[in-house]
Amino acid sequence: MTVCILGAGAFGTALAVALSDRHDVRLWGRDGAALAEVAQSRKSPRLPNVTLAENITVTDDANTALQGAEFILCAIPLQATAEALSDLAPLFAGQPLIGCSKGMDLTTGLGGYSVLRSVYKTGPSGVLTGPSFAVDIAKGLPTALTLAAEAQENVSAWQAALSTETLRLYTSGDPIGAELGGALKNVMAIACGATIGAGLGQSARAALITRGQAEITRFAVKLGAQPETLAGLAGFGDLCLTCTSEKSRNYQFGLALGQGQVFDKAITVEGRATALALLPIMERLEIDMPIAKAVAGLCAGTITVAQAMAALMARPLRKEI
Repeated sequence: MTVCILGAGAFGTALAVALSDRHDVRLWGRDGAALAEVAQSRKSPRLPNVTLAENITVTDDANTALQGAEFILCAIPLQATAEALSDLAPLFAGQPLIGCSKGMDLTTGLGGYSVLRSVYKTGPSGVLTGPSFAVDIAKGLPTALTLAAEAQENVSAWQAALSTETLRLYTSGDPIGAELGGALKNVMAIACGATIGAGLGQSARAALITRGQAEITRFAVKLGAQPETLAGLAGFGDLCLTCTSEKSRNYQFGLALGQGQVFDKAITVEGRATALALLPIMERLEIDMPIAKAVAGLCAGTITVAQAMAALMARPLRKEI
């Protein structure tokens, strides 16, 4: 079987490494010069300690990448996904298209799965998400993810094809819940990073994780998600990982905010865009999300970490729900 992976960043490359144990893989990206160097050296600057197997073809030619592929996995950063897929979709041949990017599109407010569906309207599609770091997947460390799609009979076949000895996939019929869990956890990771960076303590972080989970569930269910999805790998599992590890770029960004440091603008921080995309939606739907609102203010530069924490602590006392 041949699998095409769109997006040669860290996560796309890690998936290529993991799936090359079972399948031939074509790894596609736009930067031809950089990819030519990767193809020759069998090393990616995104995962410098990992060697690419010979059955991984690295290319910037979309025809080469897509021809004959039985699955397409899209690991393009979410803010660039819609444009890239619009260009590539005419080359698709009805294969399953599975989104692997997390976040919400700043222009449309759509999550990863919904962006795919807005472009790829005729073919089958799903979302692969859950607690995972690219470096762990590439090293062959055991990882469990959620593979979600509306057609359960399809997703079971996809599960069998794409699971490996170290990558265990669980199925779900709730792609909306899966995409929103993966998107919104990045917002909470920024809040947790800022809390630790500002020296506010691990107890405060634990409170943010817990109340952040409540906000994520509240929002996702309002948009049609199943609450049990948000309690699983795509929700709480991913939230725990991202909010507690400095491997997370969103957590790193929050740390920098809390410490008053400048963060490298070249590093993709999907939680920043997601928080800003989320704000008008939660206000329009009247969904109470004080943590997400505070993170949006931090990302926009309209409040400080101290002001955000003071506002959260000053909220009216209430029953925990």
